[in-house]
Amino acid sequence: MVYQVVNPATGEVGEPLPPLGDAELEATIARADAARASLGALSLEERSAMLRRAADLHEERAEELAEIIVREMGKPMWQARGEIGFVVLIYRYYGEEGAQYLADEIIDSKRGRTAIVRPTPLGALLGIMPWNFPFYQIARFVAPNLLAGNTVLLKPASQCPESSAAIGEILREAGFPEGAYQNLFVESARIERVIADPRVRGVSLTGSEAAGRAVGALAGKHLKPVVLELGGSDPFIVLSVDDMDAAVTAALNSRLHNSGQACNGAKRFIVHDDVYDAFREAFVAALAAAPVGDPLADGVRVGPMSSVAAAAELEQQVGRAVADGAALVLGDGTADGAYFGTTVLEEIAVGSPTSQVEFFGPVAQFYRVSSEDEAVALANDIPFGLGSYLFTTDREQAFRVADRLDTGMVYVNESLADSPELPFGGTKASGFGRELGRYAISEFLNQKLIHLPSEADWPVAK
Repeated sequence: MVYQVVNPATGEVGEPLPPLGDAELEATIARADAARASLGALSLEERSAMLRRAADLHEERAEELAEIIVREMGKPMWQARGEIGFVVLIYRYYGEEGAQYLADEIIDSKRGRTAIVRPTPLGALLGIMPWNFPFYQIARFVAPNLLAGNTVLLKPASQCPESSAAIGEILREAGFPEGAYQNLFVESARIERVIADPRVRGVSLTGSEAAGRAVGALAGKHLKPVVLELGGSDPFIVLSVDDMDAAVTAALNSRLHNSGQACNGAKRFIVHDDVYDAFREAFVAALAAAPVGDPLADGVRVGPMSSVAAAAELEQQVGRAVADGAALVLGDGTADGAYFGTTVLEEIAVGSPTSQVEFFGPVAQFYRVSSEDEAVALANDIPFGLGSYLFTTDREQAFRVADRLDTGMVYVNESLADSPELPFGGTKASGFGRELGRYAISEFLNQKLIHLPSEADWPVAK
């Protein structure tokens, strides 16, 4: 395996980057371990200032960084700019507000002593990152952990060496010590060696369910804490609406975000009888009208898939769905190189293989329901539990349904509402642990108890 950019829109191939040799891998891990001391010697305010500087540098270089995203995985340019904008917000959030989550906690000790819980870093962490958000995925792992004092070994996707190299350069320019952040260009087959190394103290993976199972098993074997952010087949439940245009726009934005290649994108549209026909008609028309094409062109909503292989896999999935009895009501179900047009599947049998898998591309599934209970049961009837979207005009219903959805996140009457302060993560086969917000910082900390005599009980110094 080599690390290499293959532009899915043009087929242009970048220079290959061979994986690290064994000696280079050992040296990289050793630097990360040694950097714990230099990173820890910095004050919390110094590390916060470095994150704010990293935000500024991303903002200053936004255009060139967005161009890297387009080359590596084909994201439409306007969305690539948006990704960098979100990255800026993440670094700035932790640089400005993250320190409060690392403060000592004073506990009322029932033994009449002073009890302090002091958050302390674990050490070097391994991050295994995907291709679909090459800057954002890394930022939400790196920013809270560098602030906390953990060093980072980052294994990027094989098609994303340019973005990870740019991130490394930005963090060095921001002032982080040598070894605090390093890219780990190694094959997946050698990741067990990294996880097994006692100097590596935790693992975070964003990727497929299969990758999560493998990495989770390895982390458990070697007694390492792990955060897994895996796939999803998020329901978009429409029970009632007072603004159909707004609901359709929210559905369109969520389904076509990143050309449909987002783990938390709405994928299954579960719509009540009362509004089914109106919503379906408007949404299918909007999908049909969404421009597909060159990611650098103005107005394009759907660029290429991340690779020709990804488009071919999606074509096979749609073919299996039709063979399984689903009706293809938009699109022809075929790929054109790396491109795949907007597609709608209907008449999907509940519990069928089609209803249980994630379609990672611009494919929408439609389900008609006649009650709230049926909507909730259908939404929960999958292995995944990442996010969910609910449209209703009834506030009490919103709370009621949200409480019953077996997902990590519920967004009511909105979509694409991620924000640095909001925790992100799922349950069931979508993984466990949280990123972003205050929860991200606590995932890889030792909550150290210091229990000592109260101040009045110390001997008087002579």
